Amino acid sequence: MRVLGIDFGAARIGVAVGVTEASIATPRPTISATGTLARDIDAIVKVAKDEEVELVVVGVPYGTEDSKQERICKRVAEDLRQRGWSVATIDESLTSIEAQTRLTEAGLTGAQRKRHRDGEAACLILQRYFMENPND
Repeated sequence: MRVLGIDFGAARIGVAVGVTEASIATPRPTISATGTLARDIDAIVKVAKDEEVELVVVGVPYGTEDSKQERICKRVAEDLRQRGWSVATIDESLTSIEAQTRLTEAGLTGAQRKRHRDGEAACLILQRYFMENPND
């Protein structure tokens, strides 16, 4: 099954596409956040349609002090469900930090890391989903 991973942020939305049978995720171009939730969700839906995914996995920062971001991510998931998409949520805590570390270790420059961090975080979100849902 093709799956879309979302790392939702105020400035950028990280996107990755994965396949459950192989537990492999690949980053896609980052979506620039507009500051309007409906337009951002429209952009996510467009990617989901273009990529022909069956499930959208939204990363949610559970248990963090920034409860506003948790509420926003849960709202994104719910709005996608209301538009007819199958949606799962997964704890995305520290994925951006882990992505940054991986990109640094890979030798990317600061500008390259900034450009790729959100997509890499979305890949990590999908990898967590695959680990927690091995039978999907």
